[in-house]
Amino acid sequence: MANPKEKLPGGTETILLVDDQEAIWDFMIEALQTLGYSVILAENGLDAVEIYKNNPKQIDMVILDMIMPKMGGHSTFYQIRGIDPKAKILLSSGYVSEEEVNDILKQGAAGFIPKPHRINVIAKEIRRILDSK
Repeated sequence: MANPKEKLPGGTETILLVDDQEAIWDFMIEALQTLGYSVILAENGLDAVEIYKNNPKQIDMVILDMIMPKMGGHSTFYQIRGIDPKAKILLSSGYVSEEEVNDILKQGAAGFIPKPHRINVIAKEIRRILDSK
């Protein structure tokens, strides 16, 4: 667990969480809301692209799982970037190759956090990405 004395950075932005695992949603939604963020959940890449398309300028950042049914992280990344070339997308996975991650980072992904998630790492990475121009 995070050091209770450590004040984690938070914010009021809206984050689209894209993940197919219920245990991850429960943890991430609660953690992000505790930090002050609004969270929209997409259970797969197809839903994520629809949500992003239907909420122009409303989503400040995407946390994108790489391995999902229906549409994986790779395709989802490129489709969201097609809608908004400046979309801030943080990759997340426990099972993806370093090569695959590096490929998408070179294409403009904002960062990568491995699973299992640690809230202090996530909180700092989200702020770093949201505060970058």
